[in-house]
Amino acid sequence: MQRGKDAIGRAGVRTYRAAVRARNRGFSTLVAGSFETFGRRSVLQLPIRLDGEARIAIGSGVFVGAGSWLQTIATPEREGHLTIGDGTSIAGGCVLSSAASITVGERVLFARNVYVADHRHAFAQDGRAILDQGLEQFAPVLIGDGAWLGQNVVVGPGVRIGRGAVVGAGSVVLADVPDRSVAVGTPARVSRTLL
Repeated sequence: MQRGKDAIGRAGVRTYRAAVRARNRGFSTLVAGSFETFGRRSVLQLPIRLDGEARIAIGSGVFVGAGSWLQTIATPEREGHLTIGDGTSIAGGCVLSSAASITVGERVLFARNVYVADHRHAFAQDGRAILDQGLEQFAPVLIGDGAWLGQNVVVGPGVRIGRGAVVGAGSVVLADVPDRSVAVGTPARVSRTLL
């Protein structure tokens, strides 16, 4: 009796997973034309928030997990641009927000809840809500091929994370991380170099 229940349960899970994959692929196919480019076999997992997708280039075989937000911001002075390279995997809950330029290389791995921005909110005006002060400190961000950003990593404006670099969970990256290095902490500092 228990074997029969287990088999039914496994069949139900397989059916559920197949339906979710089909829904996400269908959505990705429907919205692909609204992006600057959208590569073959790339999947956006619902729910997802998209803003300024005409300035977002997504390579082939890219995965963006549920709850993520891909955003480019246009102001009278500038337009953000976001590029995600082939084979990159972005787990759920990640935010990539560009008002200048964010370039994510090929086969980069983002754990959950990674935040990357090439700008920050202005906050110097006393007595005025930060929400109303606009943006500042615009500087391109580059994340090199094969890098890995751990869970809850924050990457600030003007940062370059090198090829094959690793950024430890919970780190705040405000300065460059060289190729094949491990950086950890708040602010992140290089703890070792990989061979």
